[in-house]
Amino acid sequence: MRCPLPTNELVPSTTKGKIMKRSFLAATAASALILTAGCSKQDANNEAATNAATGAASAPVAATPAPPVDRAELLQDAVSALQETQNALAALDNKDGKAATAALERATGKLEIVLARNPSLALAPVDVSVISYDVLGSVDAVKALRKSAEEALEDGRLQEARHLIDGLASETVVRTSNLPLATYPDAIKAAAALIAQGKLDAAKAALEAALGTIVIRDVIHPLPLIRASAAIEEARNLAANAQRGAGDEARIKQLLNTAREQLRLGQALGYATKDQMKELLKTVDEIEEGTKNKGAATSIFDKIRDFFKKATQSSQPAQKK
Repeated sequence: MRCPLPTNELVPSTTKGKIMKRSFLAATAASALILTAGCSKQDANNEAATNAATGAASAPVAATPAPPVDRAELLQDAVSALQETQNALAALDNKDGKAATAALERATGKLEIVLARNPSLALAPVDVSVISYDVLGSVDAVKALRKSAEEALEDGRLQEARHLIDGLASETVVRTSNLPLATYPDAIKAAAALIAQGKLDAAKAALEAALGTIVIRDVIHPLPLIRASAAIEEARNLAANAQRGAGDEARIKQLLNTAREQLRLGQALGYATKDQMKELLKTVDEIEEGTKNKGAATSIFDKIRDFFKKATQSSQPAQKK
């Protein structure tokens, strides 16, 4: 949802988009990619082993590849383990140690299944949320607001500066919650041992601490970069036609101007690095020159794709240790 900058260009307002939460049983492609990254090392090792066995002249029988991991089922088991932990906490609230123990046994079983299927998986995704922030306003308005915030900060007026820049973002954030498989199973077992000793309050504290170790990972998708990249890709498709007419030529020029506008907005909002944004803007100029006289500028279009990728990577938040 977009919200315009006010006309005095001093106080921005950014409205958060609707938060969409859902289990990983119906997760987006982004969450699936996160899991794929976690699984890729093991899959690669299995494939390498198979190839080596098949290609070796001395090997009489090719190695049998490991069966594919059912990622949807794996995710379901991780989510179930988290839910059983919450069930155990509810039972402890009612002073029901027997029910809590049963829930933790189920949680432990689910986690053991997850680890058995994918021993290299360090983080098991259990939830995802998506939230969007956007701001409508000129680049000059953003720069003026940013300058006011910097002056307030230099003058020691930290809270004023914080309120000035609050909402100065144009991005979609995909937030993933993960169970840390190196520590979470042991924490569950430790809580179960406390229950067996009759220490229900201590077990509850241990479970709450375990839930506090859930790892949050954010992936930032800067909207100005996305919009600029989309404009460039459309221009690329039009430029690929050597027989394009005047209408397409005008459209290419319009798209390149849109890309510049969005890149300057992203620059004002502080996405990527200064050098990367300058390089992107410079490359847009090169594309404009390369598409004159019905040129395709294919190599330049290829180059800017890589620049967009690096700029997006530089826009990611530092991961907490």
